[in-house]
Amino acid sequence: MQSRQAAGSRITRLGTLEDALKRVYRAASLLQVAHARNVLITAGIECELRNQYLAGALGDLPMMETWPQLYVDDDDETLALRALARAAAAPAGTMWTCSGCGEQLEPQFTQCWLCGAAGPPRGV
Repeated sequence: MQSRQAAGSRITRLGTLEDALKRVYRAASLLQVAHARNVLITAGIECELRNQYLAGALGDLPMMETWPQLYVDDDDETLALRALARAAAAPAGTMWTCSGCGEQLEPQFTQCWLCGAAGPPRGV
C-alpha cells in the first residue's frame, strides 16, 4: 500500500512540475530549435527540448505537435521570450565594406567572410 501511495505522490509531483513549464518556441526544423536553445542557454535560462525524435509520427499526430519544442520554467517565460525576440531582431548597424577585398558585408559580421580581414570596431 505504501508503494502505491509513493507512486501516486510521484505522479502528482510530476503533474505539478509539468504545469510549471511553458512552451516558448517551436519550429519545423530541429536546427532552428537548437539555435533557439543555444540563445536561451547563453542567456542563462535552463530549457527542455521536446519532440526531438517525433517527426516519424507525422501523419498519425497533428503536424505542429510533432515539431521540436522548447519549454522553460514558468518563472523564466518572460525572460526567455525577450531573449528569443532579441536574437530574432535585425542586427543594428550599417553595411560595411572590407578594406582588404572590397566585399560588402552586413553589420552582424565582425570579419570578412571572403578574405578574413577584421571589420570596423563595434559602435562605429
